[in-house]
Amino acid sequence: MNPAHALKLAADRLAKALELDAAGAGIEARVLLAFAWKVDRAWLIAHAEDPVDPEMLPKFEIMVERRLKGEPVAYITGFREFYGVEFKVTQDVLVPRPETELLVDLALERVPEQGAFRVLDLGTGSGIVGISIARHRKRTTVTAVDKSPSALAVAKQNGEKLENIRFLESDWFAALQGEKFDLILSNPPYIAEGDEHLANLKFEPALALTSGRDGLDAIRSILEAAPSHLEPGGWLFFEHGYNQGEICRELLSKSFAEVVTWRDLSGIERVSGGRLTSR
Repeated sequence: MNPAHALKLAADRLAKALELDAAGAGIEARVLLAFAWKVDRAWLIAHAEDPVDPEMLPKFEIMVERRLKGEPVAYITGFREFYGVEFKVTQDVLVPRPETELLVDLALERVPEQGAFRVLDLGTGSGIVGISIARHRKRTTVTAVDKSPSALAVAKQNGEKLENIRFLESDWFAALQGEKFDLILSNPPYIAEGDEHLANLKFEPALALTSGRDGLDAIRSILEAAPSHLEPGGWLFFEHGYNQGEICRELLSKSFAEVVTWRDLSGIERVSGGRLTSR
């Protein structure tokens, strides 16, 4: 057995069991093997044909078996890259997804590089959105809230080296009485209860996934309270499901101007938002 052989066997099993394409299965196998053996990709390439100590194989096999049962790679390794940075991930938070980077892109377009600016990240989870903004805008003050103490603990670990972000336990705006922000962001739960896609998300926290019969309960709550926490001219952006763009624009138009929906790299309506003109 050598690394190349071990990777090929694992990738074939992953592709078949999880219906992955060959490239995707190969990437997952490499990530798991590198983590199990505490090596990097360069080592795997350099030693692809070298014999492997049989004692190195069981840990990799355990990780492959976990993945075959549907557990996300991020939960197995304990980390996931987002916006160019590795974030700690546990089963207390959602696995960061590339499409959420659109939310950060839109925010950074509107957050000035100089001067005071206040950003609120609602339902921060692992902290990926708020932390990414705090990293790229050092003069901006970011407040990241979550109602889950365990999720907030993960976020605090991810953002412990940043001085311009605070973490607060709060059910949406509950702990923010009287506070106003220049920009509010959220990646809230937006999947309808009973949705067929939940079967593929069984390892992730239901609290961060589902929101009522149509999936819009959290979004409605945010839209109702957000105007009271935004400065005039401030923006609200939030992520939503692939088929929720139209209804989100309708809901936004009741209190916001310049209502827009942006598509992700796959062409799917992913983020909607609007600007508060006055109160």
